[in-house]
Amino acid sequence: MKRTCLILLAFIFLLVSQATAAEPIRIGAVFSSTGPASFLGEPERNSLAMAVEGINAAGGILGRPVEVIQYDDETEVNKCVLAVEKLARKDRVSAILGPTTSGNTLAVMRNMARYGIPLISCASSDKIVLPVNPWVFKVAPSDRFAIETLLDTVLAAGARNVAILTVSDGYGQSGRAALLSLIPAAGLTLVADEVYGPKDTDMTAQLTKIRGLSADAVICWGTNPGPAVIARNHRQLAMTIPLYMSHGVASKKFIELAGEAAEGLILPAGRLIVAGQLPDGHPQKAMLTDYAKRYTAAYGSAVSTFGGHAWDAMLLLKAAMEKAGTDEPKAVRDALESVTGLVGTAGIFNFSPTDHNGLDKTAFEVVRIEKGDWALLH
Repeated sequence: MKRTCLILLAFIFLLVSQATAAEPIRIGAVFSSTGPASFLGEPERNSLAMAVEGINAAGGILGRPVEVIQYDDETEVNKCVLAVEKLARKDRVSAILGPTTSGNTLAVMRNMARYGIPLISCASSDKIVLPVNPWVFKVAPSDRFAIETLLDTVLAAGARNVAILTVSDGYGQSGRAALLSLIPAAGLTLVADEVYGPKDTDMTAQLTKIRGLSADAVICWGTNPGPAVIARNHRQLAMTIPLYMSHGVASKKFIELAGEAAEGLILPAGRLIVAGQLPDGHPQKAMLTDYAKRYTAAYGSAVSTFGGHAWDAMLLLKAAMEKAGTDEPKAVRDALESVTGLVGTAGIFNFSPTDHNGLDKTAFEVVRIEKGDWALLH
């Protein structure tokens, strides 16, 4: 009888162990799938779904399937704050991927230490990781690196006087601060500092003012739809001053919105949109072309830099959980800080306790829009 009970207990223990091992890892995500930033959030949502499908097909993480609980913040700050609160308090996720935009990330990141859950943002503002918040990471290369890359190009073109036109949201404010610092550091002179609102539909007044100055280049810093309006206004005014864009427009949506006015515009961008033009043997080329092929096949649309950010966030989280050997949030946070050499769409990530972005200036290439597509400038 005693032997039978022991066998029964062992069998029950085995069943419980198997059930526990199969318990899904719950991951939260907040993207701007709708609203003004949907051209960023939709490919992020798609890319995360594609990444998780592949991970689960290969056996999951630590032998457990991944379950994603995802909310759409509709590009609204308050809805983003509420979504993150729900993921942390009600859904009890192990980590949160997103938000999509810098403004929404800046609004929620202050709460992550209170929640005790790591956040991997898909936005680019330097302020997300400077100073370091122990619980907050990001995968988009920082604005500062994009600006340094762009200013190198502006200088090489012979410009000396620069005008800037920045959007008055979190992304634009962060970019403007970096531009004001880096333009004089590069030996350039700032001759105009103009601002526009995220919902503005005509920027001819700002461009007309710039045209009357001695600018050799205009740098527009923002995300759609504003930069597309500026490109069209620039052409309507027949301005001969070269117009440069930020990496915030590195999606085909910008080309679609700007139309013929996009032709010839130059911007810094990640390598994903020009993967096929990279030299063979480039350390990112294989994974970039694989991602692009899979995304196009799955969703029937061109890849964008922004979808790649969600893909990278999931790859980094997977690597951290496997390194930690658990999905316990504190252990995952600690492991994220030690992930190095991970090849992503945005670059090769090398995190540390003092660097929660893990990328540098080499994450960017300079591209030009030619015949409605991206061309890598060599």
